[in-house]
Amino acid sequence: MRLFRFLILYMALAVGANTALADSASLEALREGDMRKLNIHSTAQPVSDLPFDLADGAGTATLADWQGKWVVLNFWATWCAPCRKEMPHLSALQSEFGGDSFEVLTLASGPNSPTGIKKFLDEIDVDNLPRHQDPRQAVSRDMGVLGLPITVILNPAGKEIARLQGDADWHSESARAIIAHLINQDTN
Repeated sequence: MRLFRFLILYMALAVGANTALADSASLEALREGDMRKLNIHSTAQPVSDLPFDLADGAGTATLADWQGKWVVLNFWATWCAPCRKEMPHLSALQSEFGGDSFEVLTLASGPNSPTGIKKFLDEIDVDNLPRHQDPRQAVSRDMGVLGLPITVILNPAGKEIARLQGDADWHSESARAIIAHLINQDTN
């Protein structure tokens, strides 16, 4: 009887592992252009549970507050030239997919003033992304962010499934196909 239970457990784990690998393969196949830099993890990784500052002094939050939806989390700074180039693409991604099952979450890392953040976003005509801050880089350090920009994809369980270092066109056909695939896998 013990052997039988072990066999059932083994089969269940094997089926789950094959499903995860198949999904990784599906995502890998969608990577083109800038998205080739997207490193898709073989297993979901834990994320920081440290607090960060919400925009406009509205208190603090943690990444766990976004569980239940797919999240593209972008670490950036006002002094970062590649961030200036990338932010409009993230804004377009939010406009297209943002809602109950998906959100672009931006987190200004380091000493970025609220006024500087607002000015930065106004200058590039971005008004639909949050102005949250990680002023002491606690969340950034906890997640191994060593340069900017860094963008990670979090699954609805709040785990990191992919990471891209450097700027990218997050509204390219490839990026949109990846996000659509992720959102649709939850509804199927």
